[in-house]
Amino acid sequence: MERFEGYVFTALCSTNFLISCLLFSKITREQREPYMDEIFHVPQAQKYCDGKFSEWDPMITTLPGLYLVSVGVIKPLMWLAGWTGKVVCSTGMLRFINLLFNCGNLYLLYLIIYKLHVKDKTRAAMRRVLSALCLSTFPVLYFFTFLYYTDAGSTFFALFAYLMSLYGSHKVAGLLGCCAILFRQTNIIWVAFCAGTVVAQKLDESWKTDQSKKKEEKWPSQIPFSLAGVGKVMRFLFEYSTTPSSIKSVLLVAWPYAVVATGFVVFLILNGGIVVGDRTSHESCLNFPQLFYFFAFTLFFSLPAWFSYRRAMSFLHSLRKQPLLYLLLTVVGLILVWKFTFIHKYLLADNRHYPFYVWRKVFQKHELVPFLMVPGYVFATWNFMESLKSKSLFWNLAFLVCLTAATVPQKLLEFRYFILPYLLYRVHIPLPSTTRLLVELSLYTMVNTATLYIFINKTFNWPDSTDVQRFMW
Repeated sequence: MERFEGYVFTALCSTNFLISCLLFSKITREQREPYMDEIFHVPQAQKYCDGKFSEWDPMITTLPGLYLVSVGVIKPLMWLAGWTGKVVCSTGMLRFINLLFNCGNLYLLYLIIYKLHVKDKTRAAMRRVLSALCLSTFPVLYFFTFLYYTDAGSTFFALFAYLMSLYGSHKVAGLLGCCAILFRQTNIIWVAFCAGTVVAQKLDESWKTDQSKKKEEKWPSQIPFSLAGVGKVMRFLFEYSTTPSSIKSVLLVAWPYAVVATGFVVFLILNGGIVVGDRTSHESCLNFPQLFYFFAFTLFFSLPAWFSYRRAMSFLHSLRKQPLLYLLLTVVGLILVWKFTFIHKYLLADNRHYPFYVWRKVFQKHELVPFLMVPGYVFATWNFMESLKSKSLFWNLAFLVCLTAATVPQKLLEFRYFILPYLLYRVHIPLPSTTRLLVELSLYTMVNTATLYIFINKTFNWPDSTDVQRFMW
């Protein structure tokens, strides 16, 4: 880290922490009691604080990583400071753990961006710092910094594992991946992504060697849409996967991830599934439109990074060049929306969440609306792939497979599920200009200001309850 860049980053970290502490104080004063999922998480963490590790709330569906880390941080502080009584594992103290994770996420995002964008180090310094700051304030993630949810810690350990994999410390990455899984079981997908990037790197090297022998200069940085191109890549993958030396070279590097995957399979067998506790509200399905929702979500939140006249013209040129391909994609999209749209009961019943209003005000406006949005999904998908065209074909394949695995089985439309894939997408696209990053930071700041203001001030009550209800992601 350059000295000036280090000073700027340290100053931004301090400022970010100070502002977050002020917001944390305000939110905790307004909402002192556990809210929403906190009514399960807080009592369970307090049981762990009391040493009751054998007691478990069957309504909790994730592993106890959050509670273990909370006790591991709070207990030593309690002994050092001499704290006693209810303050030790109070709701406010437990929420503060996520504030610490927020600082860690900012630092990890900076290190990942620094590693991924190593070219032109001097001129890109400010853009790297601003990119990390923007992503650490990403609205969906930043909101849950102030509540005792698993998102901040889950993101922290998943990003930490990926950072270690980028530096080639795969055993450490595997261990951190286990920590991420203890926060949320679906993080096994992002452990697999770490392994997938290793395999993609090996495939890239082998492909380049293979093409140089054949004296071909073209390197597939983008997914080839022609049948010949797809067939060529499929033949290469088959040959690579059936060559003992290739398999050995991959396993020598990626074996820590294989160990984690094996352990996770054992967990699935012993547990009888991926969900612990109450499974009635977490049923898997093939909800393919979840991919479309994610692409639309990404299109909006990354708007300052991609929006330009040139990008629009590029899409129109691609549309004119391959009209049959886009027609086919539209037809497939219509079929997937028609046959594979699943609606979770919580999406229709819980009016405290923003997706409830998105679904009611947009998707349920008319029965044709979901189908009319398909052309927009096609553009969002194209834009997503266009932004990642600097990455290799095999990296893109690994990311798309993991993205599909992380989104499609989810029946519930929940924006929190999009946090990790969005962050991974965003850190891998080319660094936007300083102006664009400032616009992005402004957008995120406005969204955060609006959502936190609404959460604090726009309360309401249900007819059958005196409890104060608040709007949230």
